[in-house]
Amino acid sequence: MADWLWQALLATGFGIASAVIPVLSAEAYILGAGVSGALDPITAAIGISVGQTIGKIGMFLAVRYRPGYTSRRSRKEPKGVNLDSRWGRLVQSYRSASKRLLDALSDARYGLPVTLLSSFTGLPPLYAVSLLAGASRMRVVGFGVAVFVGRAARFVLIAIGIAAF
Repeated sequence: MADWLWQALLATGFGIASAVIPVLSAEAYILGAGVSGALDPITAAIGISVGQTIGKIGMFLAVRYRPGYTSRRSRKEPKGVNLDSRWGRLVQSYRSASKRLLDALSDARYGLPVTLLSSFTGLPPLYAVSLLAGASRMRVVGFGVAVFVGRAARFVLIAIGIAAF
C-alpha cells in the first residue's frame, strides 16, 4: 500500500474520532505528525479534514433523524410558562434564543457563513454548530462542504507552518 494512503486513512480515522470526542485534538495530531517526521503533515491535514467532516455530518444526521424528531417539529406551540416567575422568564428567553439560532442557521445568508467561520476559527464551537444545524433546516450538502472547506483551510495552514520548520 502506498505510504501516503495509509497515512491518510490513519488521519481520517483519527479525524472521525476527534469530531465526536472533543478531548482528542486534531491540531495536536497534525503537530505530532509534522514534528515526529513519521507522517507527512499535509497528508495528515487533509485526512483529518475528511475525517472531521464525516464525523460532523454524522452528528448532524444523528440530531436530524433522532427518534421523535418529526413529531416534535409538527407540534404547533410549546407548553406555556408563567412569565411572572423567574424560572418562567428564563425558560421563555431560552426558547426565544433557541428559535433565533435555529432560524439563523436555517437561513442560507447566515447558516453557511457561520458554519464556515466556525469550522475555520472554532468560534462558535463547531461541535455546537453541528448539533444546532442538525435541528435546523440547513441542507446536509451545504453543511458538509462548509465544514470541509473550513477545516481543510485551518489544518493545511497549520501543516504548512509546521512543514516550514
